Amino acid sequence: MQSSSNLHFQRSFDAIRRTQAALAAFRDPAALLDGLHRTPGDQGQKNLILAALVRAAQGDGPASDSALTMLLLALWPGLDAIRRRSLWRRLGTADEVASDVLARTTEAVRGLDLGRVNWIAATVLRNVERDMIRVRQRDTAREHLASGADPDEVADSGDSGIGADGYARLNGAVRKLLGDDAVLVIRVAIEGFSQAEAGADLGLTEAAARKRYQRAMRRLHDALEEIP
Repeated sequence: MQSSSNLHFQRSFDAIRRTQAALAAFRDPAALLDGLHRTPGDQGQKNLILAALVRAAQGDGPASDSALTMLLLALWPGLDAIRRRSLWRRLGTADEVASDVLARTTEAVRGLDLGRVNWIAATVLRNVERDMIRVRQRDTAREHLASGADPDEVADSGDSGIGADGYARLNGAVRKLLGDDAVLVIRVAIEGFSQAEAGADLGLTEAAARKRYQRAMRRLHDALEEIP
């Protein structure tokens, strides 16, 4: 907020306004943030404003850094919620979590493909939180693998929402039905890993993981179809 209130930032903001029509109505950063953070309002228009800021942030020159700062401030309520949930999940210290949220959001904005995204805020926030959880899960799985523990016996950290007991029951039921493919299905369908990530932790190539996952899901579907 301090950086967005100085004269240099205002000049950069004015430069962005001249190139992005969606921002023309806002005289300064404070007015823009007020418009975005106000609960009522046209969500479609807010999305157009965020898209304009993303385009500016992905450009060259000093104005791109100012646009990125505006995006971080615009998304701050959602980013702060991610920070608080990450601390609750014990994903790191307060400083580590704050730094990780900032770095991942910056990376997400710089690499966002506006041609494939409908809602800017929801996409960026979801991707940042998902990636932070995945990294934690991957690190935990690797620690267990390095210690010689059976990966099928890794307890749920709480991120899946089903708890350790629920995880154990689910793992047992799926293991009984799917055998060695159970852990692959749980990591992809429950824990949020990609098939490639789950396969890599289990020593499988991406193609092999995809084939085994699809085969296991067909078996699971067939089994569910048989339940009266």
